[in-house]
Amino acid sequence: EPTVRTELMEQIPPIAIFLQESRPKFPTAFFEYLMPIVVRYLTDVNNQVRKAGQEALLILLEQDLVAQSDIENKVCPILLDLSAPDSDDEYKVEAVNIICKMASMLSRTTVEHMLLPRFCELCSDGKLFQVRKICAANFGDICNAVGQEATERLLIPKFFELCSDSVWGMRKACAECFMAVSYTTSPEVRRSKLSPLFISLISDTCRWVRQAAFQSLGPFISTFANPSSAGLYIREDGTLSIRPPAQDVNSNSCQPGNNITVMSSSANAA
Repeated sequence: EPTVRTELMEQIPPIAIFLQESRPKFPTAFFEYLMPIVVRYLTDVNNQVRKAGQEALLILLEQDLVAQSDIENKVCPILLDLSAPDSDDEYKVEAVNIICKMASMLSRTTVEHMLLPRFCELCSDGKLFQVRKICAANFGDICNAVGQEATERLLIPKFFELCSDSVWGMRKACAECFMAVSYTTSPEVRRSKLSPLFISLISDTCRWVRQAAFQSLGPFISTFANPSSAGLYIREDGTLSIRPPAQDVNSNSCQPGNNITVMSSSANAA
């Protein structure tokens, strides 16, 4: 019964945490018995069971309970199979969604070598706009997961494609994550490539795209600021925040002109 399998999946994370805490007594129980079940249920015929399996997998990854070898030898191969060009549409959409969500929980090397090539392929999926939409919505997270070099070499060309996609929802998603993408690149790429691209979005024929671009304008401009002087930084959840001044603003040791931007930003935040 699918309901039984779904219920089983919901119990996997707490059982795994218990086994981890009692590891001297059960050193291999999770890897031998539970992990194979989670991997198998990612391809279950019932979508509710698959969804429960995906949620369980994310919790296990977030709690750092899955061994690196299992990630590379069991989890990633399954997701690559499910997201292959000839895969079933429903399975492909689910696979790209889980790939995007788990990217921030894996090592940069694993993401870059095992998942990034497939993500780049999915960005150009001509069959399912839902796949491209998921890629666009999570683009900033993938950039953050792989770092500047891979972003500029492999992801920026795909970002250009998505920003000019015929489906306006794709362009809107790109506008919404523009700051996160810009934050991962060098100042030169921001100036020479991303600025003209942003202008195209802010001048888009669709008003929903233009509105999203205008809402991202301030955050995008903030990525040009020097974090050490402006006090702006990106939190782990992708939101823009203001770092408090490193020195007491009333300190006599402050040099004239230092921390001006930081103090004014802090005042505005207050």
